[in-house]
Amino acid sequence: MKLIPTLQLKDGKVVTLTGGRIADPVIWHVDPVATAKDWTEAGADLIQVTNLDWASDEGDNSEVVERIIREVPARVQLAGGFGTEAGVDDWINRGAARLVIGAARAARNPELIKWLARKHPDMIVLSVDVYQGRVMADAWRVKTAFEPEMMIREFDGGGLAAILLTDIDADIEETDASLSLITRAAALARTPLIASGMVRGMDDISRLKYVRNVAAALVGRPLLSRDIDLAEAMAVARAEPGEKVAEFR
Repeated sequence: MKLIPTLQLKDGKVVTLTGGRIADPVIWHVDPVATAKDWTEAGADLIQVTNLDWASDEGDNSEVVERIIREVPARVQLAGGFGTEAGVDDWINRGAARLVIGAARAARNPELIKWLARKHPDMIVLSVDVYQGRVMADAWRVKTAFEPEMMIREFDGGGLAAILLTDIDADIEETDASLSLITRAAALARTPLIASGMVRGMDDISRLKYVRNVAAALVGRPLLSRDIDLAEAMAVARAEPGEKVAEFR
């Protein structure tokens, strides 16, 4: 299983959210570019950057994002409110390796997402954020009528690079629920799954690596708080010799 370090940006600062509360972020006094470089030196070859200002339509951060793309050796998976073909094309042209598109936008215009996945194969990631069994929209503020399984069936196998599954319940300390959700999703999906919101410690990595079709996991806050050492965590996440794992590039 691959570990993907993740940075969330708001007002040019590195932040993390508790329970998805974008109005009350925890601010980490670190340089985002330097932090991404450190993670690359520890062995990461893919980093996710989430621009929360784009997602909430409150700001930009484009300059910081472009610096990370230009200056950090790792590939960048970029998230934050993408919903138009022009916006996707623009950031792919600027050097983003992958773009994350939310399930709510996909539900409003499924043909656009399917077209983008064909136009940019292995570069589009579908994000499915789940709370109490339903897909959430608009930066976790609106609960939809969709179950995560519905979204997976609709878009699975259509050229997506991955499906990013976030268990919001797990962010509120319900670890058992997170394993249940990701296990059910893994039983359905042919597309590689990325687990999000499910890693707080090394034990979570050890459990997730054995869930079928979970190809990667995002990890952010535990790296910033130094509860997890990235190089050590990546060693734990690696498959044992001869072990069959989900493919993820």
